[in-house]
Order: sequence, then structure tokens, then C-alpha cells
Amino acid sequence: MILEVKNLCVDYIQKNKTATALYNVSFSLERGEILGVVGESGCGKTTLMLALLRLLPQAGKISNGQVLYENKDILQLDDKAMAELRWDEISIVFQGAMNALNPVRTIGDQIAEAIRRHEKLSKEATRKRVEELLELVGISKGRRDQYPHQYSGGMRQRAMIAMALACYPKIIIADEPTTALDVMIQAQILELLADLRDKLGLAVIFVTHDLGVVAELCDSVLVLYAGVTAEYADVDTLFNLPQHPYTQRLLAAFPNLENPKALESIPGYPPRLDDLPKGCRFAPRCNKAFERCQHELPKLYQVNPWQHSSCFLAQHLSKS
Repeated sequence: MILEVKNLCVDYIQKNKTATALYNVSFSLERGEILGVVGESGCGKTTLMLALLRLLPQAGKISNGQVLYENKDILQLDDKAMAELRWDEISIVFQGAMNALNPVRTIGDQIAEAIRRHEKLSKEATRKRVEELLELVGISKGRRDQYPHQYSGGMRQRAMIAMALACYPKIIIADEPTTALDVMIQAQILELLADLRDKLGLAVIFVTHDLGVVAELCDSVLVLYAGVTAEYADVDTLFNLPQHPYTQRLLAAFPNLENPKALESIPGYPPRLDDLPKGCRFAPRCNKAFERCQHELPKLYQVNPWQHSSCFLAQHLSKS
């Protein structure tokens, strides 16, 4: 196991108001595994990614939990050690490549910056590494000195992935890397990530809204709702035997070519993080809620060795 997150809690504190963005989120990541993180907007996906690298905005505070990278709690590292770990061991591909890239610097120079920051290579060795990285993600090394506006959307996203790979990390966090790309380019990016996992043994945490992407790419899935884990399972189990009503409703809201008329929406919206319901956070929108759900927050029950669900309906199946 390369990464283990235990009971991670994140609060946003502003003007004496506290919003709980993550509460007791736990998961693990094996070497070479691709973990999908799904949920509606505002459910805590990006906050989780930023917390793992300690890149939360000033108002965000990690109030509890552990993030164990190779059995070392990175939440206990000082700023210097944490800065060394970023890019070297764990790197991130941010959402929106055009916004993440500096428009007045060449792509090659931006990739080289991460290399120069973490490794003492000669100018020639750095240039060679940049060219190797570009070719690894399917970009001709001859385009090293071009600027972001000279790249297509898909190429900019590939360049971001090359930048994330600059120091050969063991884990890549990809925060919705296919957002705003057309379907064909999305497929190419997903194929690239799968190939890199196979070639380099990368572990990937992949944040997305798209359950089709999860089914195609991921080995396991973490379903977040209003800052808590709704369900955590391997991908086959989650799609075939979902135990949490939220997961079931998400799957029902996803287009099915075999039965297009079966598409169902989820009524309502996720709760405000500074005004959470007392009991189960999904209860106000749940078609299976009962009295206990209104007053008690369910724990994460282990349904079987490869599936956990935070629903009282899964309690009778629980092994814990």
C-alpha cells in the first residue's frame, strides 16, 4: 500500500463560521491502482485532493486524521519536507489546463521548472528530460518551445500530465482532467493515463463527475456526498451491487443506452456545508430514508472485504 488516508476532516473557517467540508474520510491506494473519486459539485472532491497535498486555501484547516504515504504521516511534515514531497512523490494535474499554464512562458520551460526545483541536472539533461516527457504523453519534442495558446485543449492537458510526471512521482492526482474536452480528446487522455499506469506503475487518484469514465478507467471508487463517504468499493461491485441509496441514484441518473427512458434525476441539492442536517446527510433527498436517518449519522459499514457503505440499510450486511 502506497497511500492510506484515515478519518480525514477538513473545515473551512471564516468570520467565526465553520463549514465542515470533509468528515472522517478514509481510503487506501495500492501501487498501480487507479481510484475514482465521484460525487456532485460541492461534495468535497477537490477539497480532498488539495488536503492530500496540503494546498488548502487559508480558510481551510485539517482538523483531524492521517495521510500516510509509505507509512509516513505527511500531515506531520514541516513545510520544507512537504515541498520536497510534492512533485517528487505525489503530483497533481489541476482542472482547466489553460488556466493552470502560464500563458507567457513556453511549455518546455514550465515543465523544466519542476525538474530544476527538485533535481540538480545540467541544462542539457533537463532539456532532454523535457523532450522525453513530451514524447511520453504524445507531443512532439519539436513543440517544446511553443506557448500554451499554440496547443489545442487536449495537448495542453497532455502537457499538464507531462509536468506532473517531471520528477517521476509515484502518485498522480488528476482533478477532472477531461473537463471541457470533446469526447474524442477525453478518450485519448484516459487512454494515456491507463498507458502511463501500465508503463510506469503509477498510482492515480482520478476525480470526475463522469461514471462512464470511472467504469472504463478505475479499479476502485470513492463516492463522496456532502463531505462524507457514501460508498467505497471496487468498481465492479459498485456498478453491479451498489449499497448506498446515493450511489444507486447516481447510477440511475447516468444514461443507459439499453434503456434510455430509465434516466432518473436526483431531486433537490446537496446541503450547505455550514448548515448540515443532523442525521444522514443524504436523508432529505433519499427515497429510502426512515426515522433513524433523520437523527443519526451512519458510520461507514463494511459490507464485505471490498465494499463499505454509510447507510443503515447496509448495516445488516456489515462484517464490522
